[in-house]
Amino acid sequence: MDRDVVETVSLRWLRRLVIAVFLVITVFPFYYMLVLSVRPIERLLLDPGALVVGFGELTVATYAEVLKATDDGGQGFLTFIRNSGMVAVAATVLTLLVAIPGAYAVARLRFFGRRQVDFLFLAVYLFPSIVIAIPLFVVFTRAGLRGSLFGLVLVYISQTLPVSVYMLKNYFETIPVSLEESAAIDGAGRLGIIRRVSLPLAMPSIMAVALYDFMIAWNEFLFALLFLVDKPNRWTVSLGLSLLADGVEVPKTVLMAGSVVLTLPIVILFFASERLLTEGLTSGAEKG
Repeated sequence: MDRDVVETVSLRWLRRLVIAVFLVITVFPFYYMLVLSVRPIERLLLDPGALVVGFGELTVATYAEVLKATDDGGQGFLTFIRNSGMVAVAATVLTLLVAIPGAYAVARLRFFGRRQVDFLFLAVYLFPSIVIAIPLFVVFTRAGLRGSLFGLVLVYISQTLPVSVYMLKNYFETIPVSLEESAAIDGAGRLGIIRRVSLPLAMPSIMAVALYDFMIAWNEFLFALLFLVDKPNRWTVSLGLSLLADGVEVPKTVLMAGSVVLTLPIVILFFASERLLTEGLTSGAEKG
């Protein structure tokens, strides 16, 4: 009995130790980036390895320079944030508007070629982005969409829609058909079943897919570079950050401040939606 207790306690502490190690590995790079972003460049040059910054040493001048308009001597990140926000939100909403009914149709309806749909959706990701970048560049240039945020939204939809449909389809298949049949017996039509039964139950998956789509659109760099390189006023945050990284005269503290600006919205969005992921499942079960 004592041996079992010792093994249980040892495994418990070992699990905690492993979790702590992975937590440090995950959090430390972001923490050091945050520390560098609030230190004056003079103090950084004197002590680049400092992990703790005194309150008297803290500065927000780096963030002011990053967010200030280029006409005022800043880096213009407020404009980049606005552009990235509009593109990411539009791409996420439009992707979900198409992916939700498409995934439900694949999961519930019977039609010719239904079994091959999964392969067709995933086949898009068998090819690297650079393979389709040039054809898209040519097509969008001829269509007059190169250099526009709307064209970039269409590109992101084409990138996120297949996997969104695939993920949502798998979740819709886990919803018991008996719940929908009960709603149909009560007189609900197909749209009513989707709205009152399927969507509430699928809310956790929808939130996860929305977060995935938003992250892809917010962080993407290659297509933004191809389509917006000659339109600095329409650049996204990732393009603006690459400009800081390539700038010889840009202090590394300002570069780290730009990195925080790029990363922080995703972190906030994740923690804000984490509660909704669990609440969506409970709410859907109650409504079902």
